[in-house]
Amino acid sequence: MRLLIKNIRTLAGILPAETLCLRGKEMASARSIDGAYLVADDGIITRFGPMDEMGEVVADEVVDAEGRVVFPAFCDSHSHIVYAGSREGEFRDKIAGMTYEEVAARGGGILNSADRLAEASEEELFEAAERRAWRMIRTGAATLEIKSGYGLTTESELKMLRVIGRLQKALPATIKATFLGAHAVGRAYKGRQSDYVDYVCNEMIPAVAEQGVAEFVDVFCDRGFFTPEETAKILECGKRYGLRPKIHANELASSGGVQVGIEYGALSVDHLEEATEQDVRDLAASNTIPTVLPGASFFSNLPFAPARMMIDAGLPVAIASDCNPGSSPSGNMKMLWSLACIKMRLSPEEALSGLTINGAAALGLSADRGAISVGRRADLVVSKPVPSLAYLPYSFGEELVEHTIIGGKIV
Repeated sequence: MRLLIKNIRTLAGILPAETLCLRGKEMASARSIDGAYLVADDGIITRFGPMDEMGEVVADEVVDAEGRVVFPAFCDSHSHIVYAGSREGEFRDKIAGMTYEEVAARGGGILNSADRLAEASEEELFEAAERRAWRMIRTGAATLEIKSGYGLTTESELKMLRVIGRLQKALPATIKATFLGAHAVGRAYKGRQSDYVDYVCNEMIPAVAEQGVAEFVDVFCDRGFFTPEETAKILECGKRYGLRPKIHANELASSGGVQVGIEYGALSVDHLEEATEQDVRDLAASNTIPTVLPGASFFSNLPFAPARMMIDAGLPVAIASDCNPGSSPSGNMKMLWSLACIKMRLSPEEALSGLTINGAAALGLSADRGAISVGRRADLVVSKPVPSLAYLPYSFGEELVEHTIIGGKIV
């Protein structure tokens, strides 16, 4: 099947095919073409350029993008969209002044979601998560990472991962599954955190590996959750079973999570609201990708991760949604684009790189998506008519995605 998109106002996010991520100043370097066309054959980009060089193209589907911007579809490398119920009661508590840690300490937060998930059927979880995923797809996401972590028992964690597996089969988006049994200490292990860590390592991880339901292992390494030593034990165990490390780090404090993530070869360290200059220096000397989550900072009234400092230090910053019921209940990547520009002081081009090529890199997928290049997947967004690329994050409350294209097909 051949897709032709013609009369594009601006084709943005153009990179060499060999580029796997953009570091520092490179994040503003992706090219664009005004007055462009793009051709995809069988889901792969095969040609693009100025309209006056298009010539005659016979296509099965033609999109006239006059007045519209076309750019790579978003790659959301951090989400938690399999969950039961909602937590607007805690939203009220936070408005009244309670902190994330205070909510968790009284048995709310993640444990609240774990209670509800244990009661929900697999079918109920699947139907709710499928609706959330479609909202994300329709607002421009073509690649999603989804974590477990609201189970906190072997049975419930596997239930979540089976739901993610069903989403992988049911949806047009590419979906990666992450095991996050170490999201919090399950209620049955209250006061016995070291025993819970042993449970994760000795029972959960072997079961996850045996069933082949996850690609990554993650740990919430932060103040009040898991220590660097406990995190190292879990990551090492996960690696023995073929699970590649990712990590939550420095959301609430400079916890040492960045350093343990780097030590164990984590593909990414995520959150980083409390990242220090030393954390940034350590990341600059590694191959681990820092992933910032501006939606969590906005919704939970946390500091915004120092993405500007990271980029100025030469890091390849990724931007993801953290979509979850407690601290970031939105998967709208266009809104994150606005937050990254407004609150983190990134240019529209830098933020788009974080949402696309670097998001794909944070999942090990950037060789074939996340940019406009010949040979990459035709995962694309066609905007509604807009005056420029910068108008998309500028108009933060306006829904401006007209089409999401995945593998060369409008979905």
